[in-house]
Amino acid sequence: MAGKNDELPVAEDMRSESLAAKLTKLYEVMSPAGEPPSDAVVADGIFEKTGVQMSAPYLCLLRTGKRTNPTVQNVQAIAEYFGVPASYLIDTGGDAAVESELRLVKAMRDNGIRDIATRLSGLTPESIGNLAGIVDRLRQLENLPPIGPSDETST
Repeated sequence: MAGKNDELPVAEDMRSESLAAKLTKLYEVMSPAGEPPSDAVVADGIFEKTGVQMSAPYLCLLRTGKRTNPTVQNVQAIAEYFGVPASYLIDTGGDAAVESELRLVKAMRDNGIRDIATRLSGLTPESIGNLAGIVDRLRQLENLPPIGPSDETST
């Protein structure tokens, strides 16, 4: 049940560029079609999933940083629609875990990466480790920054 505080602005000093940038990233990364959805599609999806009604122009204003003071209810609904914690949208800076998941989702949309990941199924941990070493070397040859393992367990 919606409370009285749900209609209050989240924060008077919320940095519009951080909210706008995060929304833009969510539009780009979390779209099942691979292309960013329209504001109308997102508004409809938010209503279908949460029952919270927002207009497409309002979402556009949030995404472009022209509106910087969403209500708690709106932030929660947007977060629920995109499957991220509301704190990701509210907090300045990034949530490392959410950012990591978004990078993974974006990478898995690439057919080549998805194909390689599928081929890893059934390989031993040793073989997967060997392949990771090869990929690390290829990244180095292409002057790309190193990417550490997703879980820091020792072997």
